[in-house]
Amino acid sequence: MNTDQLIERYSRQKDIVPMERLHECRATVIGVGAIGRQVALQLAAIGIRWLQLVDFDLVEASNLASQGYWEEDLSTSKVQATSDLCYKINESIEVVEVEERFNRRMEIGNTVFCCVDSIQVRQLIWSVVGDKVLFFCDGRMAAETMRILTACDTASRYHYPKTLFAAEEAFAGTCTAKTTIYCANMAAALMVAQFAKYLRHLPVDPDVQFNLLAMECTVAEVK
Repeated sequence: MNTDQLIERYSRQKDIVPMERLHECRATVIGVGAIGRQVALQLAAIGIRWLQLVDFDLVEASNLASQGYWEEDLSTSKVQATSDLCYKINESIEVVEVEERFNRRMEIGNTVFCCVDSIQVRQLIWSVVGDKVLFFCDGRMAAETMRILTACDTASRYHYPKTLFAAEEAFAGTCTAKTTIYCANMAAALMVAQFAKYLRHLPVDPDVQFNLLAMECTVAEVK
């Protein structure tokens, strides 16, 4: 792209997504399933320069309708398939592909989007990165309901661990048992929207829940 095209590329978001602050962020997306894949694609579109994708899984047929993968991605690693599309969206991006489970020794960016399907894994991730990253956002989803948790200041960092309940208290069955692509897209959009507010030094919403079926939205008060 030439200089004029680069300027035009981000012209419609320049007052919403501060590019200087965005370029200081190195974003890690842990889990590139339904929500994580959409988060990665949106980050690539808005101009993130460095993006790390972490996932050990391969694309299966059940991922096509629920996670937005393409038929040609079948049996490919989710990290590779998502990385390839990020480069198609923005050829100047640097994508670090990590085709393995998250672990304590893993080096990550200063911005983390947690998009995993296990409360135990969330607990592990938070225990490792909670006091290291500048911005942390966790997207949870089941069928047509979602919960977006953000931690980037004292109050929200105090609140987030309270949502990491014991595994036996979780709903029976994995959160991926029922998945809709439209709910995942909306959850990803809310996560990136919180990130944009953080970039603008605006207060974020630490705990947002949305039920698409009932069209109910709850924003928790966190002190």
